[in-house]
Amino acid sequence: MPHLPPASFRQSLWGLRSSRGLPKSHPLSTQSEPHGSPISRRNREAKQKRLREKQEALEAGVARKSKSPAESSKAWTPKEIVLYEIPTELGEKKDVSGPLPPAYSPQYVEAAWYPWWVREGFFKPEYQTRLPQATGETFSMCIPPPNVTGSLHVGHALTVAIQDALVRWHRMRGDQVLWVPGSDHAGIATQAVVEKQLWKERGVRRHDLSREDFLREVWKWKEEKGGEICEQLRALGASLDWDRERFTMDAGSSVAVTEAFVRLHKAGLLYRGRQLVNWSCALRSAISDIEVESRPLRGRTELRLPGCPSPVSFGLLVSVAFPVDGEPDAEVVVGTTRPETLPGDVAVAIHPDDARFTHLHGRQLRHPLTGQLLPLITDATVEPHMGTGAVKVTPAHSPADAELGARHGLHPLSVIAEDGTMTSLCGDWLQGLHRFVARERIISALTERRLFRGLQDHPMVLPICSRSGDVVEYLLKSQWFVRCREMGDRAAQAVESGALELSPSFHQKNWQHWFSHIGDWCVSRQLWWGHRIPAYLVVEEPVKADREDCWVVGRTEAEAREVAAALTGRAGAELTLQRDPDVLDTWFSSALFPFSSLGWPQETPDFTRFYPLSLLETGSDLLLFWVGRMVMLGTQLTGQLPFRQVLLHSMVRDRQGRKMSKSLGNVLDPRDIIAGVGLQVLQEKLREGNLDPEELAIAAATQRKDFPHGIPECGTDALRFTLCSHGALGGDLHLSVSEVLSSRRFCNKIWNALRFILSVLGRGFVPQPSEEEAVKPVLSHAPHPPGPPQVLLSCADVGLRLLAPLMPFLAEELWQRLPPRPGGPPAPSISVAPYPSARSLAHWYRPELERRFSRVQEAAQALRALRATYQITKARPRVLLQCSEPGERGLFEDFLEPLGTLGHCGAVGLLPPGAAAPSGWAEAPLGDTIQVYMELQGLVHPQTHLPLLAARRHKLQRQLDNLIAQTSSVGEVETRRQQRISSLQLELSKLDKAASHLRQLVDTSPSPREP
Repeated sequence: MPHLPPASFRQSLWGLRSSRGLPKSHPLSTQSEPHGSPISRRNREAKQKRLREKQEALEAGVARKSKSPAESSKAWTPKEIVLYEIPTELGEKKDVSGPLPPAYSPQYVEAAWYPWWVREGFFKPEYQTRLPQATGETFSMCIPPPNVTGSLHVGHALTVAIQDALVRWHRMRGDQVLWVPGSDHAGIATQAVVEKQLWKERGVRRHDLSREDFLREVWKWKEEKGGEICEQLRALGASLDWDRERFTMDAGSSVAVTEAFVRLHKAGLLYRGRQLVNWSCALRSAISDIEVESRPLRGRTELRLPGCPSPVSFGLLVSVAFPVDGEPDAEVVVGTTRPETLPGDVAVAIHPDDARFTHLHGRQLRHPLTGQLLPLITDATVEPHMGTGAVKVTPAHSPADAELGARHGLHPLSVIAEDGTMTSLCGDWLQGLHRFVARERIISALTERRLFRGLQDHPMVLPICSRSGDVVEYLLKSQWFVRCREMGDRAAQAVESGALELSPSFHQKNWQHWFSHIGDWCVSRQLWWGHRIPAYLVVEEPVKADREDCWVVGRTEAEAREVAAALTGRAGAELTLQRDPDVLDTWFSSALFPFSSLGWPQETPDFTRFYPLSLLETGSDLLLFWVGRMVMLGTQLTGQLPFRQVLLHSMVRDRQGRKMSKSLGNVLDPRDIIAGVGLQVLQEKLREGNLDPEELAIAAATQRKDFPHGIPECGTDALRFTLCSHGALGGDLHLSVSEVLSSRRFCNKIWNALRFILSVLGRGFVPQPSEEEAVKPVLSHAPHPPGPPQVLLSCADVGLRLLAPLMPFLAEELWQRLPPRPGGPPAPSISVAPYPSARSLAHWYRPELERRFSRVQEAAQALRALRATYQITKARPRVLLQCSEPGERGLFEDFLEPLGTLGHCGAVGLLPPGAAAPSGWAEAPLGDTIQVYMELQGLVHPQTHLPLLAARRHKLQRQLDNLIAQTSSVGEVETRRQQRISSLQLELSKLDKAASHLRQLVDTSPSPREP
């Protein structure tokens, strides 16, 4: 049965329904893995090691029973949930005619506002030109387009919170604001999701369908399932112009991608070549650097890989003998971690100054498998102290060997195929075998030939495809590449000259280093979902000089045919063209987003007015892969930097400092923090995912430890405020739900403050010019004088407008209930009301009064601290202030009554300078010149309170000991630890002083009187 609200707030008055506990939560729709799919045959052994480490860390944390300084030790209790139930059509303005609920309830506050904001057009730049405070300036920004396959997590929520705060602030200032929404087609991820769905529902593989039929399935999936991110953005209050929403595979984006490809090709910055690329054999596609996970191995490690029938050992150095030609007993021993590439070896390299091999300079070696002669070459890049000092050279399967081979004119041999099997160049005994099965057969053959010289543990870094879990191969492939050196130099120069500003500035070092070492960018992907490359092979038209394939590029096939005709000297109608089946790297279209989203290559009004963007705000992890490429392509294609300033925030981690990871169970959907969710639902979401059993066990244990009662309802405003309140531009952000819950309590304080103000103003209040006055004690008298309510109204109005960019829902709900301000028609929404400026508040500036009253506030805080220390709750003790400076005595004389009210005390008086301190009163210094005395006798029973103080001291001392025992960290975590240590030490000092004072009163204290 729902818990009814107090009788004084009946449903008939304000259309509310209240309930107790968490709202009903609906688990997200997820797809389980098809049995026997590559995902289900993941790299189990490698994960087991990581899982063991995670489990050990988890168990150690439980054993310590220590909490993060930011984590509250108090369990939360479900709050009363009040629902807005006044019938309101979608897009209609919310009814605020009834009284406010007695306490802040996020669901009530956040109801109905967002659809109204959208319908009224407040988020559109066209609306903002009509604002009275319009500046005539523009502010434009685009959202980093999230992958259409996924859902936003707390890291995305940080991006949205920061961006929306900036956007709302500029909008209220009067700037013409455009914030462009969009999502990324996420080539590999989306194709994988749809392939899994087809297999699960229909038992169909991608290659069982035609390309056109498969793409129809992808578009169908996108329309049905791809809208979750937009729902999350709306829930977060993101004030995006939804009429300008873009998708990186929509018609406009496709035109922009094709145009960019053609222009880059004409400028000689895009070419087709045969080079080494990162290759995923499981996906049978090239992948980008960001999709390669570098996994360090300390030594022998067994991994299970997709398509491989048995575990494979890595982290081993295999020693192989290469006989010296012409010397039966002479050999050069080579160390390798990749014996499966031995058939592709074309040389052995040594350092020219390595004395062990000086006598062999210029000699030839016999290949240990084929017996073919290989040159022994010298190269200064060989590290003589690594391994045996001699390295095999495999230019077709190693970037370093490719460079070495190019220097020495060595011809590469490709011995691993696209599917990860051995090619015909390896011979019949290896052809068609999985490369890691071939590895074992090669070692057996070396052993039989007595050329195997042993193996040993060897630390190494293994490249893993983050999408498939397979080991990344380096294969020579004919692909399309973007020349990055020239564009990269311009990007580096832009930052060096100050034309492009990176904030925080410490990112400049990484920027300059990356562009000084940048190579050409492979943009070909062997997928079906994505922008198909606008290049065509001219069939049977090789260029006769070197017999290479003849490729042409065009916006359309007709244009490409014209280019081919001019190139070959034949009529276009006679030529046969075959379009490249590959698609472009997703990062290519993402790099165009700042201007393609505004209509480029057409000179649209949006492009003319809002490009370049005013600012790019994103996570620091995207600085190079996305921001750098946007700067390169934007400058090249538009002649301008795509933005002048880049604001980079840090990575969000959990309260223990761990990276957000599904396998750890600490990835949170912002909606679960906003609306609250039970532990059972959180656990169900884990089970519906695709975690391995070991990962699932650890993730579930983490959730049970971190969220034993689930996650409380915190609300959007509290989440946004918490995220923005961190130093997001410095070290990593450590977020705990308890912090968000504290922000919800802050929302409740604001709520109660406005309820107080509205009760004072009443229904017949008419706003007038305000006066400066301390209002609380004055308003305790009836009838209210006219001045203080005016001050309250002005403070509420200004305060809510200051708060609006950070807490838009709460600010709107409360601001709409304030009486209309005089002087012209009011703004329809706080989201387009003028943001307070120094000029508009100049008449409030009273520095001397502020200085004086700040001393009163300090005294009030000291009084409240004394009450808390001695645990005085209901009683109102008398207070005396003793000032040694005459000027300060006069300062307090005018504020004695406000001080008593703010300090929750009784009568406040002044003790003459030099007078003896009253006996039995608590004492607290206020600087060097003021002493504060609070009456205790008759209000506090020493015998009762001393044990309470002792228990509290013991608890705080234990917290302090645990913090001191923790290993020192770095950055924000260590700063917060030290701050907490100082705070606890200060609190302990106060408790010791209070206990000493109470012990002095033991023999003289009378029985406490009733408050």
